[in-house]
Amino acid sequence: MNSPTGGDPSQTLSPAAEAQVEEGGDQQRDGGGTALGRSPRDGSHPALSSLQQSLWQHSEDRDPPTRKDRDPPTRKYGGPPTREDGDPVTTEDRGPVTRCPLCRYPALMGPTWKQRVLSTLLGATVASGLTTLILILVEATSVLLPTDTKFGVVFDAGSTHTSLFVYRWPADKQNSTGVVSQALACQVKGPGISSYASDPAQAGESLQGCLEEALVIIPQAKHQETPAFLGATAGMRLLSQKNSSQATAIFAAVSQALGRSPLDFRGAELLTGQDEGAFGWITINYILGRLVQYSFSGEWIRPLEGTLVGALDMGGASTQITFVPRGPILDESSQATFRLYGSEHRVYTHSYLCFGHDQMLTRLLAQLVQASPGPVVCHPCYHRGYRAMLSLATLYESPCVHTLPPQHGAGNLTVEGTGSPTACVSAIQGLFNFSSCEGRGHCTFDGVYQPPVQGQFYAFSSFYYTFAFLNLTSKQPLATVNTTVWEFCQRPWKQVKASAPGQERWLRDYCASGLYILTLLLEGYGFSEETWPSIEFRKQVGGTSIGWTLGYMLNLTSMVPAAVPAQWRAQSYGVWAAGAGFMVLTLGATLGAAAVHLLRTHG
Repeated sequence: MNSPTGGDPSQTLSPAAEAQVEEGGDQQRDGGGTALGRSPRDGSHPALSSLQQSLWQHSEDRDPPTRKDRDPPTRKYGGPPTREDGDPVTTEDRGPVTRCPLCRYPALMGPTWKQRVLSTLLGATVASGLTTLILILVEATSVLLPTDTKFGVVFDAGSTHTSLFVYRWPADKQNSTGVVSQALACQVKGPGISSYASDPAQAGESLQGCLEEALVIIPQAKHQETPAFLGATAGMRLLSQKNSSQATAIFAAVSQALGRSPLDFRGAELLTGQDEGAFGWITINYILGRLVQYSFSGEWIRPLEGTLVGALDMGGASTQITFVPRGPILDESSQATFRLYGSEHRVYTHSYLCFGHDQMLTRLLAQLVQASPGPVVCHPCYHRGYRAMLSLATLYESPCVHTLPPQHGAGNLTVEGTGSPTACVSAIQGLFNFSSCEGRGHCTFDGVYQPPVQGQFYAFSSFYYTFAFLNLTSKQPLATVNTTVWEFCQRPWKQVKASAPGQERWLRDYCASGLYILTLLLEGYGFSEETWPSIEFRKQVGGTSIGWTLGYMLNLTSMVPAAVPAQWRAQSYGVWAAGAGFMVLTLGATLGAAAVHLLRTHG
């Protein structure tokens, strides 16, 4: 019998093998094609049509081939496959399985799921890697890396209290002025330093509590290089006029106390009224971003000058108005000039000493005492039903009171409220000398030159505190403001006390304060019903207190040398984030492709 493989005809086959050869021969004879298996001559695969005919002619009663029929069994040392007992494996030892003719020809099947996943991950790796590379190579810009952060401390020694402010700014400055922000605001316990005229040492000791809070905020390594200043305003100006030696002793005491601190204390200074007004103007315009702004293109730009706002400040002893007028400033003594962020600014500013909140109330009471014929003084600005005993000595200690105590007065006097807003306004108007401006243009009161007000104004300090209590800080119309103040003045004292428990110390003065602010703004500064909406009453903007101290620090930082910033190549945040995201995707796709490759190899 010839070998079906074309070998030696004398070679014999096992009975099982001969049965398989005969069965393949029968299929070849019946179907007219080549049996499933290798070619008799070269061992290549038959044509697809022959394969289809062989599948169609498959016998249903034939045992289906198994994996062991298709694949050569594992041989330990060569030779035919054997069972565990050593006998050769027969057809009966191989169990039936589902026929899969195509499994014998992997080239005819599609890619497996592992191959598809591996191809997808490799493609994602290449695309993500290229995108990351592009983002790294483009959109890089030159930036200045901040070298350091500097701090500064300012004490605001006002007439009624002292406040401490800590400011910080980057060491690399823009156009010779630091970019300053507020880091701490602390109110010193006790009255203003001018109240310690009889015990100057206590003035310095009163500052220690807030100073310790500032030392906690400022890093210890920065203590010795942090400048500290104390600026005194109208309270100390009045004391200097009354008793210059007492004022000198207080300045020496606070300088000694602050000089012992680890900060770089640079001295205590008495600010002029013009400085106080000008620095307040700088503060509000800086906070609002009207002096310098950071554009979307990454550049510092200066807004138009028409957007600058005016400042209305009222302390305990003085009040200031500062703004940029439309025309030239005709009185050079009322002009302040300074340079910020590479631009020069000229503003009108004037400070009215003795027209602050507390000194106004003192002068008003002294005026009513002078007009009273007896020991009981009727106060039209106090609520009906109010009655109290006041010390005449305290009243006439103020340098703003220029009259002598009445002859009938003893140590104290009795004050009774009448709650008459009409009489209150008349008494307040007596504090102003409006007749000195008759026949003169651009004049307010007491013969003071002032150009017409224009633009937007921010009113802060006592302006804000008074109107905040009366709920008038929401830009109400002038008619509403006037009606609200008058109605409040007409309320009986018992009703007022019941509506604001715990504030009895200041309650009696809100009527006079509200009417005084209206008189000062309308009859004094020249605001009208049309320009009233341009006034905004605020305490803070963007978390920073409005006052002269920030403007003071902004001016002082121009004297602090700017460190040379380091230059580097960097990307914008959006480009950096995109590059980081694609880098993560690249790493994930690479790890996934490696995992699939390992599964495909060892599966």
